[in-house]
Amino acid sequence: MTVKTVHPFLMFQDGHGAAALDFYRNVFPAMTVERLDLYGPGSPGPEGTIHRAEFTIAGQKVLASDSFVRHAFGFTPSFSFFVQCGSEDEVTALADRLKDGGAEMMPAGDYGFSKRFAWVSDRFGVSWQINCD
Repeated sequence: MTVKTVHPFLMFQDGHGAAALDFYRNVFPAMTVERLDLYGPGSPGPEGTIHRAEFTIAGQKVLASDSFVRHAFGFTPSFSFFVQCGSEDEVTALADRLKDGGAEMMPAGDYGFSKRFAWVSDRFGVSWQINCD
């Protein structure tokens, strides 16, 4: 067996994929979108929603799509993006931006395993652990 790549894949529902990409682009200004294929007329998904997207944040490639099939599940905190920051202030600032419209699971603080750590869920339900050693 030869595995070529492994990447996180975010499946959005209710057509929220484009809004999520815009949100992440605002939170992470250096984010790049390498691919953005939208559903067109006559395709299985609603026109203008994301068939497949590829974007990169801090060197991590992430894939995403809008599911046109409604699922009884969404994102769970058991999978999260772990973000390593360069300063304690950056942890707080990034946590504040990401949790806007979302939820705070662990507020920015010193939990003994790092200088500053926060765990938040963004407005789309994606979980983020933010850390400064």
